[in-house]
Amino acid sequence: MFDFIQETKAQVVRWLIHLRREPFNMAFNLLNPVILLIFMGGAFQAYGRNLMLGDYRAYLLPGILTLTVFGNSMGGGIPLLFDKENGLLSRLLTAPVSRASILVGRFLAVNINTTLQCLIMLGLGLVFGVRVATGIGGILGLLIVALLLGFGVTVISMVLAFVVHNHGDFFAIMGITALPFTFLSSAFVPLDALPGWMQLVARVNPMTYAIDGMRSLVLLDPSTRSAVWDWHLLGRMVVVLLVFDALVLWLGARALRRHLQ
Repeated sequence: MFDFIQETKAQVVRWLIHLRREPFNMAFNLLNPVILLIFMGGAFQAYGRNLMLGDYRAYLLPGILTLTVFGNSMGGGIPLLFDKENGLLSRLLTAPVSRASILVGRFLAVNINTTLQCLIMLGLGLVFGVRVATGIGGILGLLIVALLLGFGVTVISMVLAFVVHNHGDFFAIMGITALPFTFLSSAFVPLDALPGWMQLVARVNPMTYAIDGMRSLVLLDPSTRSAVWDWHLLGRMVVVLLVFDALVLWLGARALRRHLQ
């Protein structure tokens, strides 16, 4: 057990050093969310007031956080894929270290990076006057929701790193998932404002539950204009995301086991 912890720690340190040496990767991952918060948030302020959504940037922030989590977690397997292409991953897998430590180390590094990016977006939201209604506890809740969603998406990404043949295929998959999944959710407008078929898809999209859970923490209750912890909504969101994570982990473990054999 001690050896596994030491090996995992070494892998995490390796990836954090890699992140420090290439800070533009984080900046690139934050580009779309920042553009959405600044420009889309500003352009649709009047739309938000017409729909009684209040400050549209505050309404939009949970969707942007979820997009940040999805994009960063989905890209988490890219460094493993590059390691596979240059032969380093094969050497690591045959080295006298636990294979699980390689995967767990990368998983932890991705989620540390995701947490940092979410805190940056919350800080940027603060600059534009967006406050988390439920305070410090709400900020902690936002990060927990982000990690619950990021868990499953990171597992998908890491499995793809082993399964796909080259990084071109991986980038193609990323390109056709992030924005469509975001638009097929409640990220930008309430579910009731979506066409019927989009509502059906959004209701089985785990991003919708993460966004709605985050939104309940960020926004004031419209009836009382005060901060309210909606435990029923949060509990439902946690159950859905845990089921999603468990299903993805089970399927991913089976796929990895077959591939590594």
